[in-house]
Amino acid sequence: MSLSRPQVDELLEENVDHVCPDSPETCVRIVAVADLPTRFGIYQVVAFWSSHDRREHAAFVHGDVLRREAVPVRIHSECLTGDAIGSLRCDCRDQLTESLERIGKMPSGIVLYLRQEGRGIGFANKIRAYQLQDQGYDTVQANELLGFRPDERDYGIAAHMLGSLHVESIRIMTNNPHKIQDLQEHGVKIEGRIPLVVPPNELNRLYLETKKKRMGHMLDIEQPDDLVGDLPDAK
Repeated sequence: MSLSRPQVDELLEENVDHVCPDSPETCVRIVAVADLPTRFGIYQVVAFWSSHDRREHAAFVHGDVLRREAVPVRIHSECLTGDAIGSLRCDCRDQLTESLERIGKMPSGIVLYLRQEGRGIGFANKIRAYQLQDQGYDTVQANELLGFRPDERDYGIAAHMLGSLHVESIRIMTNNPHKIQDLQEHGVKIEGRIPLVVPPNELNRLYLETKKKRMGHMLDIEQPDDLVGDLPDAK
């Protein structure tokens, strides 16, 4: 069951003149909703506009999530080279398709697609980081040589998007403890973690090992279809 027409109308109406006086730095609003049948299942796509970064973000909603608790949610940051072109240097496309497939088989769930290319450093800088990686630096070293932290992403917009969809609490589909902590700091109630581990290939194995060893990603957990992992300590 998808969001009903009255539910969609409610979301659109309450977002027409939406402002965020208490948090203008992360304010987003819903601007359009449409049905989106996909190869992964029946979804609805919700288009958001952010006054903070002046970008459009998307929520791909499966089933009825309004005012629901423990909603399975995958928050995916844009990766043009992986998502669209099928780059083997990362696991982004594999994670995106796996999350869409798994949520499409669940009663309900959401995939948020954020425009945070290159772990938040932008497309051009991501390619500069690739150049450094080609010279032997790992993904963390490359970002730092360019003057960035290993991960520059912020999930305040994602938290606001979940609030706009009236999601009460979530089960987060991630291997990234930073994402969990950031969402909690932005007020998202997280009831559990669903691991999302995909097999490495010959070209991204070092990249994944670096994420595990240097960024703390939890990449050594099996993931049965119904597994909900323990949350890491967010403190």
